[in-house]
Amino acid sequence: MGSCIHYMHTANIIMNDERFNTLDQKIDALIELCAAMKRENQVLRAKEHNWLSERQQLLDNNKLAKTRLESVLHRLKSIEQAQSV
Repeated sequence: MGSCIHYMHTANIIMNDERFNTLDQKIDALIELCAAMKRENQVLRAKEHNWLSERQQLLDNNKLAKTRLESVLHRLKSIEQAQSV
């Protein structure tokens, strides 16, 4: 009966080792996944920053073009009014 208990104890140790190894592998996979997600998040944040900067530059260019166009239209109206007098 002693050898049966010893065998069961050894089987439990092996099962616990296997469970521990499986758990250890899962934890390593989660750590790698978190690191990959962190890297991806950093890339996405950098892209977002670039897009926001580009958007602001486009808005500024649009505002400048609008101001210039309004100035040209104003000058054309002035020339038209001067010619009609």
